Amino acid sequence: MPADQSFSLKQARRLALAAQGFQGRKNQASIKPAQVNRLIERLGVLQIDSVNALVRSHYLPLFSRLGNYSPDLLDQAAWSQGRRRTLFEYWGHEASLLPMSLYPLMRWRMQRASRGEGIYQQMARFGREQQATIRRVLAVVEAQGALGAGSLSSREEKAGPWWDWSAEKHALEWLFAAGEVTVAGRRGFERLYDLPERVIPSAVLEQPPVDEAEAQRGLLRQAATALGVATEKDLRDYFRLDPADSRARLAELLEAGEVQVCEVQGWRQPAYCPAQVTLPRKVDVSALLSPFDSLIWERSRTERLFDFRYRLEIYTPRHKRVYGYYVLPFLHGERIAARVDLRAERASGRLAVHAVHEEEQGLDEAGMAALAVSLRQLADWLGLPDIQLNCQRASAQRLRGLLL
Repeated sequence: MPADQSFSLKQARRLALAAQGFQGRKNQASIKPAQVNRLIERLGVLQIDSVNALVRSHYLPLFSRLGNYSPDLLDQAAWSQGRRRTLFEYWGHEASLLPMSLYPLMRWRMQRASRGEGIYQQMARFGREQQATIRRVLAVVEAQGALGAGSLSSREEKAGPWWDWSAEKHALEWLFAAGEVTVAGRRGFERLYDLPERVIPSAVLEQPPVDEAEAQRGLLRQAATALGVATEKDLRDYFRLDPADSRARLAELLEAGEVQVCEVQGWRQPAYCPAQVTLPRKVDVSALLSPFDSLIWERSRTERLFDFRYRLEIYTPRHKRVYGYYVLPFLHGERIAARVDLRAERASGRLAVHAVHEEEQGLDEAGMAALAVSLRQLADWLGLPDIQLNCQRASAQRLRGLLL
């Protein structure tokens, strides 16, 4: 299929950065709930991750784009009761927070999960073989309200064939995937499950059913808007759609004129962008990125777009790590210019900088100054008065004087 538009790599980067909300950040005295909600609506999904080496990952993408916002705003949007709740938890791109507007577009996935489709084989098997346990756990939730798996567990030893989960935990996860319970809140990082009708607004639950094809088209539209320019694989990865579903729905969106084919310099695969696209002249931003930021979570796209190979080394043995345990890419001047291994040492009140690695093109003096500012802003946001630079590399020595 011939391309409707062609973009240079620099233009594609600008489209991607603008689509991801990297414009007009960090200049406002205070961030309001409406701004947080608008940004999440634009992104469509925040990936949740349990690692807390710096801060839980779902808080970082908003900081990267908005600056010094209060994490309480995200907590209220995700887990408060009543009108302030604008997000729900589900399997979007991995475990995710999603805007309430996408809840109807996820019902088909819940229905598939209830049939044992699109979920882990062991969970599907549990759903087939352990319906008595599942119904017993659901009855307890119905009777008692929001509960964590720990309060339901009946086991004292390991869970045998069902990973290291109790039967009750496994039942709750099956019910969650099937949409029969949802996350009402969290206790620490533990999910508290309740019935959807006690958590999701009735106006959302009572919407007419959306068939699978239309829901998948809706998710692809959201992905195309949030990515700016992307291959079919990039688009499908955003909400973890199956290849066959994604290709069929993308063809329908193309036929309807809702997306268009485009070429990107150096990309082998065809790319796609929204039918109406405005090319930014410049995206002037400096930001530290979560390893799970939607700008970079599809690693092959990150390599194509930024010539930046990124792998999280948390589960790599220490002696085999190249860059560090929890490394944040540093976005500056429309490219990813460095990576920084960071840790929040809360008991000591400091942000520890364990390693600074510049990319091949390096950081000029303005770029290094921008990194210093970004680190100071991050420390302030985290409530850490001090920054401790533990790295002895030349890049760190250039940074040291700027942090004093």
